[in-house]
Amino acid sequence: MTDHSKIDSVSGTATTGHQWDDIKELNTPLPRWWVVTFYLTIIWAIGYWIVYPAWPLLTGNTIGIVRYSSRADVAVELAKLKAVRDEKMAALATTSLGDIEKNPALLALARARGKAVFGDNCAPCHGTGAIGAKGFPNLNDDDWLWGGSLEQIMQTIRFGARSGNDNGHQGQMLAFGKDGMLNPEQIVTVANYVRSVSGLPTRPSYNAAEGANIFAENCVACHGENAKGNQEVGAPDLTDKIWLYGSDEAILVETITNGRAGVMPAWDGLLDPVTLKAMAVYVHSLGGGK
Repeated sequence: MTDHSKIDSVSGTATTGHQWDDIKELNTPLPRWWVVTFYLTIIWAIGYWIVYPAWPLLTGNTIGIVRYSSRADVAVELAKLKAVRDEKMAALATTSLGDIEKNPALLALARARGKAVFGDNCAPCHGTGAIGAKGFPNLNDDDWLWGGSLEQIMQTIRFGARSGNDNGHQGQMLAFGKDGMLNPEQIVTVANYVRSVSGLPTRPSYNAAEGANIFAENCVACHGENAKGNQEVGAPDLTDKIWLYGSDEAILVETITNGRAGVMPAWDGLLDPVTLKAMAVYVHSLGGGK
């Protein structure tokens, strides 16, 4: 390292006199305007720390001279929104479900409120578009386990299915194999019968008469003689090609063997009555309501 500054022959810039491994350090200080701006930002930051809440403490934070709080601003705006919403929601509270759908303004309000609440509470199971998933019904079609009228949808939302609420739907698919009511060969046979009534192909060795007999002795009580289902007990229509868990033989065998007992939560008490009403209207308006 040398102590004598020189003019760099390549760039024409003066050096600082520092040199390492034949690499010379050019004397190119920051522009004065940049340095001034940098120090101004430091001064501004110190001023900000004094004027506004800034530093975290063990039990809170510095409140600043102006005592400003963005949280307080949000609380004020939310209170304003609640006041506007409460005024409009009061109209829903005093209007019947059927009359809400006849009033375009109330219908739009209920759908908007219902859609927001659906996204927060129901979308994890039924999807954001309510198209459902394996084990969770599609709410856009016209296939309803427990009924698709406004009143029936409201009943299901309020009290759920197999939710532990005495007012909810209680029916479930029995475990015919697990409980020893049918043997594996009978289960495969009746699974193929179920596929046949929905127009799906069956095993070449499938005995249709035996399948129909097993179905008649074990399944008719819930699904009906024509396998059209029964909304009173939540038994699905087996002829419409709409499957909650799937139509493959293996899936049907699993269902018949172990049963199905999916739970729909009871939202009564978790959501206020007006919100429940808005939810029912929203679901009914998706296109599959009856």
